[in-house]
Amino acid sequence: MTLTANWSYPTAIRFGAGRIKELAEACAAAGIKKPLLVTDKGLANLPVTASTLDVMEEAGLGRAMFSEVDPNPTEINLEAGVAAFKAGGHDGVIAFGGGSGLDLGKLIAFMAGQTRPVWDFEDIGDWWTRADADAIYPNIAVPTTAGTGSEVGRASVITNSESHVKKIIFHPKILPSVVICDPELTVGMPKMITVGTGIDAFVHCLEAYSSPFYHPMSQGIALEGMRLVKENLPKVVENPNDIEARGHMMSAAAMGAVAFQKGLGGIHALAHPVGAVYNTHHGLTNAVIMPTVLKFNRGAIEERIEKLAAYLNIEGGFDGFFDFVMKMRADMGVPETLSELGVGTDKIDVLAEEAIKDPSAGGNPVELTLEAAKALLIEAIGEQVSA
Repeated sequence: MTLTANWSYPTAIRFGAGRIKELAEACAAAGIKKPLLVTDKGLANLPVTASTLDVMEEAGLGRAMFSEVDPNPTEINLEAGVAAFKAGGHDGVIAFGGGSGLDLGKLIAFMAGQTRPVWDFEDIGDWWTRADADAIYPNIAVPTTAGTGSEVGRASVITNSESHVKKIIFHPKILPSVVICDPELTVGMPKMITVGTGIDAFVHCLEAYSSPFYHPMSQGIALEGMRLVKENLPKVVENPNDIEARGHMMSAAAMGAVAFQKGLGGIHALAHPVGAVYNTHHGLTNAVIMPTVLKFNRGAIEERIEKLAAYLNIEGGFDGFFDFVMKMRADMGVPETLSELGVGTDKIDVLAEEAIKDPSAGGNPVELTLEAAKALLIEAIGEQVSA
């Protein structure tokens, strides 16, 4: 094997409880004087958002907000956000919230100065070079969940409202200039959002760790990220006010997004079309699909999972790790099947076709064929999974 790869790592991160108070300093560091805060509909009217707008206003940054962001953002949301950005004369974005708010906020800053449609910048080959780099506005990311890790990503996921296909839009300058990771902002999350986003971080690390590509830095980060989730997600589910455990979960989320530079796999490849078509929560969808894909990949990853289990102090090798995953899901109230999330078999052919075309599919340790994708989806939709 020839050891050659192209690597890059994230941006300036201000990590710690209460550091949202440094938002004005972060804006100054990014050269932003008139920001637009972008968040999702669910967060728009919550106290955590109001207090952040207060921080902005007290610093002379105004309190402009755009919140027409769906759980799976579309180009319609993007167009409305860009219009609001231009109408307000803004010079940067504060992307605030979970994956949807962060992804769309980053894209608004990216697209506000572009003349081509967003689909021209899909993460294919060197399509990112089509963008006018000088017209990209800076963005600051403030996560309020601990899952997607979008705050340290150079890409955003957006759903085509007509085809119901999720696309990954990439450009190096989509990466936030500054990130504020304040675990106090995650305290008010509903339990299932805490669970879904937390397991999403775990799946990011697991798929990156299992990916066959060579990237030892990401490999090590993925390993430690899973340990942080294993030890801290149960703590925050039991006690939402455990700030230290929530801090570790925020670290794990960022680590997962850094790690998956090494690749993702079948869990995400299947979850993306399911989320796009049925509008399911991404993290919960991953959590439901995870055991099915683990079994499918067993032959290729068993030895690697045995090492992972040992690092996590889980006995029994692959079987012990599988049992841990099933117990973690059950203890946290994750549905056993996709049908419990409202997913049916009526669109199985469309879901399978989109799954094998998804960019994540190429990182799966076992080739994800059309037949395999159909079988995995059928199992995840309706059958109880056993080792």
